[in-house]
Amino acid sequence: MSYNIVLPKFEGPFDLLLFFIERDELDIYDIPIHVLTKDFLTYVQQMERLNIELASEFILVAATLMRIKAKTLLPRKELDALGNEIDPREELVNRLLEYKKYKEVVEVLKRLEGDRSCRENRGNTELELKYIAQNIATSGEAELENVTLFKLMKVFKKVMDRYKDQNTKVQHTIVRYNYTLEGQKTYIRDFLQTYKKGSFMDIFKVCENKIHAVFNFLAILEMVSLGQITINIGEGINNFYLSEI
Repeated sequence: MSYNIVLPKFEGPFDLLLFFIERDELDIYDIPIHVLTKDFLTYVQQMERLNIELASEFILVAATLMRIKAKTLLPRKELDALGNEIDPREELVNRLLEYKKYKEVVEVLKRLEGDRSCRENRGNTELELKYIAQNIATSGEAELENVTLFKLMKVFKKVMDRYKDQNTKVQHTIVRYNYTLEGQKTYIRDFLQTYKKGSFMDIFKVCENKIHAVFNFLAILEMVSLGQITINIGEGINNFYLSEI
């Protein structure tokens, strides 16, 4: 035989404190702290006996209530700067009042939400789908009624642009040239051994294209850097010639 245990659910420790205050019709501005502490600790102990894990906030509030209760039992009360007694319950009362305000606002918002949700009745999806299907079946041109010449031309333009993009798509082709730095260095070395020296114009006469000329120029720079040839300045403007060292 099984049995169910029904316990009230509270959103937090302050919700539980307000429940005790409203249940016993206590004055929130003059809380009998010993009564409130006893009820709160009884609830916490009941949860522990049922192996229900409590949030840390409940433990903190329980410790706060016990601290306040201990202060109220002290023969000497704390005094403020003006010599007035400090009520140890004041901070707890202020927090309870603030929590109560938020709770009341939440209740109002829930009622407003419920009222708003009832203003517009939800439709019957199955009936709406049948109605749409019947209209389409009885009017085969229903979909074409919204088609205009402008829309057709706009779609046609998109199709043409797609073909245009395909035709003008950039394609990269890798070309392997039969030129190498070593080959051009050999050509320059053979040329200088034959003619002793050679001008830039003479050495670049054999170039078939710009790429060939670039390889030729790079070969010259590398040979000068390695000290294999030298660049000499001749008479006139931009008159350079190469010779072996």
